[in-house]
Parts: sequence; C-alpha cells; structure tokens
Amino acid sequence: MSRTRRLAGSVMALSLLGGILAGCSTDSGANTAQNKPAEPKAQENQEKKELRMMSGVIGGKNPEENAQFEKEIERLTGIKVKLDKPASDYDQKLLAAIASGEKFDLLQVSKEKMNTFIEQGILTPLTDQVKGSKTLSDPNVIPAQEWEQVKSKDGKIYGVFTKFQGGTMPTVRADWLKKLNLEEPKTLDDYYKVLKAFTEQDPDGNGKKDTFGLSTAGMYELQGFFSAAGLKQRYVEKDGKLDVPYSTDAAIPIYEWLNKLYKEGILDPNFATNDTGKMRNLFLTDRVGMITYWDAWVGMLNNTRKEQDPNTAFQAKGLPGAVGPNGNYMLRRGDPDVWVIPVNATNPKTAFGFIEWWHSKDGIILGSLGIKDQDYTEKDGKYELTKTGKEHAMDHGVPFWYNKNVKEPFGKLPGVQEAQELVMKYATLELTPPKWADAEKIINEYSFKAIQGQMPAAEAVKKMREQLKAAKLID
Repeated sequence: MSRTRRLAGSVMALSLLGGILAGCSTDSGANTAQNKPAEPKAQENQEKKELRMMSGVIGGKNPEENAQFEKEIERLTGIKVKLDKPASDYDQKLLAAIASGEKFDLLQVSKEKMNTFIEQGILTPLTDQVKGSKTLSDPNVIPAQEWEQVKSKDGKIYGVFTKFQGGTMPTVRADWLKKLNLEEPKTLDDYYKVLKAFTEQDPDGNGKKDTFGLSTAGMYELQGFFSAAGLKQRYVEKDGKLDVPYSTDAAIPIYEWLNKLYKEGILDPNFATNDTGKMRNLFLTDRVGMITYWDAWVGMLNNTRKEQDPNTAFQAKGLPGAVGPNGNYMLRRGDPDVWVIPVNATNPKTAFGFIEWWHSKDGIILGSLGIKDQDYTEKDGKYELTKTGKEHAMDHGVPFWYNKNVKEPFGKLPGVQEAQELVMKYATLELTPPKWADAEKIINEYSFKAIQGQMPAAEAVKKMREQLKAAKLID
C-alpha cells in the first residue's frame, strides 16, 4: 500500500473516531425485555423511547414505505423511530455520516464493517447484555454456536444478528439428473461426468446442442469445487499469518479441472463477464444445468418457474459441493449482518431492547412479511399477503431468521430447507479482512487466465501469489 493511501486511511480512521466520540454517552447498560423494550426507570439520565437508526436493507422498499415502517415500529413497540435508509451506496453514506459526527442509536452493518468499527473503538461491547438477555441467550432464538461468527478476537460481542445469513453452493437441475438417469455428483470426477452430460445429451429436449453444464458469475461462488482440495475461498489465518488458499499449489488441480470444462465447452464461455442476473436467467431458461449461488435462491428459482407454469418439471436442488481429501465438504457461509450500538448512542438501553424485540415474533413478522394491512392481513392467526406483499416477496430485511419458536407463515419455498441444512452442516464463515477487495482483483485476474487457458494453472498461481505478496495482501 502506498504512503498516500496509508495516510488517507489514517485520516479517515481519526475522522470516524473523532466524530463518533463527540458527545459520547457512558451509559450502555442492558435491557433484557423479551418482546418489547421495558419502560426505562425514572432516573437522572432517563432515556427517551426514541431511536435513530441507519440501515442498508431493513425497512421499506422506498422512502414512503420507510415512513410507514417507522410508524409500524412505533405501533408495535411504543418507540419513536427515525430510520435512515439510503437508496444506494450505503457503506459510503454510513461512513460519511459517522465521520461528520452524526449520532445514531443503532446501525445495521456487515461483519466486515463491524470489525473495522471495533478497531476504531466506536462500538459499544454487548457481551454482558447478550449474556444477561433471556431472549438472546436462548438457544431456540439464536443457537449458541452461531455467536462464534460475530465474536471479536478477544471473544467479545459487539453485534447481534439481524437475520439468518445462509451460504453458497452448487445448485443443480435435479429434473435433468433424473431425465438423464444420473446420480447426484459427489467427487470432482462425478461433477465432470454430470456437467458433460448436461452439455451433450440434450437435457432440455429441444433437439439442439444449446446447453451448458455449468455457468457462474465470475469466481462467484466456486467454493463448492475448491472443496475437493480442501481449500477456502478467501483468507485463512494460521499462527497469526494471513494466506489465500486459492493462491497455493494445492489449487492448481482445481484450476486445471475448470480449464478442462472451459476447453470442452462445458463451462459457459461468458462466465467471466456474467453478473448473477445473467447466470440465474440461463438456469431459469433451460440453458444451463448447474450454477453456484445462495441457498435462498434454490427456493426462489423453483418458485419462479412454478408461477410461470404450475405443471413444470423444473427442480432446482442445492448440493454440498465436491468431497475433499479428508472426506468432508466445504461450503462458504455468508458474512452476517448485525445490529451494532455506537458508543455515542443517545438511547443505548432502548436500542438494545429494540434488538431483543427484533428477534421476537412481532419483529420477525415486520422484517419478513412487512407492514400489517399493507403487505399482509391477519385473522385468527392466519396470514394472507396483499398484492403489495407479494411484490415485496416477504423480505424487508429478514427473509430468514433463527428463532425456532416463530414458524414461517407460508412455509419455506421448495428446496430451501434442504439447502439451508447443507449450509448448517458444511459451511463456515470466511475471514474477510478490510483489504479483501484488493486481493480479490488479483485472484480473479489470474484465476480467469488459468481457467480460460491464457496461462498454465501453475504459472497463474505463481504470479497470483507473487502479486499478493508484493502488495502485502498475504504474509
């Protein structure tokens, strides 16, 4: 990193810290109400039942609906809320607001952003509040092992999940497997045979050679195939040193396997320039038999085709990837989104009480179905989506949740439950340091050269590693 960039980073960190500490409150005690934040006790520094929060995905679908979302929170909790939800560029606007000294009670951020804020000392530790919360310490609300995802290096908790974050995996046309009398693949050789059959045996039945075995959106998400070599997609840390497994010699056979798919026309030739929308469209229009994407999309893909044709044979199914040398599978877990409380929050107790409420039935219904009588109606415990609710696809920031006591009003879409079980069984969270974006550019450049045959895989890995080291992106 250049001296100029280091200086700019230091200035930004100091600006953030200076802004957030302005008017810093020292009162960050816990509130352990299970459903609604408890009324604050009469005291000298009595908190108001007010919150200012900033979110990237939680809330309405437009500014008008955000205002209605605020009113619905107040109706359900008694808390008067001001919700800032930028229409775009959330991270940049969040950083700018904090650096300018704006005060928030709650922020919705990624784990990566949370780690940055922890280093800058601008977040309130919540470890004691979480342990003392009857709601959040309940394993039926949030499984105990899940907290390991959000703990800092010293074991503290600064963020509480906003939702259940799934993972990525190969997703196959299970109806094509059945049609071609193929077994679900387990090894990398199995995957090759299946993908080759999808390319050459006319699985869509139109009499044309117009299908591909596999399509991706660049390197997103090939973890399921690198699983065959026991390699993680992003960073790993060993003995305090950071490394990128995709840049090691162990990755060479996987790149060679992918190059074989590319040379034989099994891999979509546009994989390097595809976005996720193009990739999904190929899958939905019978052009490709396998993609690599999120568990939730298994259900969405099935639902989309079912709505188009109730009699369709289309069936998307999640797979655990290729079995590794130790007999295990290795999938990628998505970085969780969390609620965090800045150290200068005006109403930190109310903020923590809101977080607890967010994991209650009322909070979950709001974050998923949306606003009562606008997105859904309810009578005698039975829910019905309105036209608006159907358009909003039951996602106002919480498409899935942890709380086992709150059942999905309409059940999960076909294939989602099985895919999520694969995530919980085989997926782990990856290490994503702040400089990941810089590393990813180098990884993608040489991965594409290896896969497209522009450079032998061994040479591409060597060059990748040299550049990562030169940029001080690996130790």
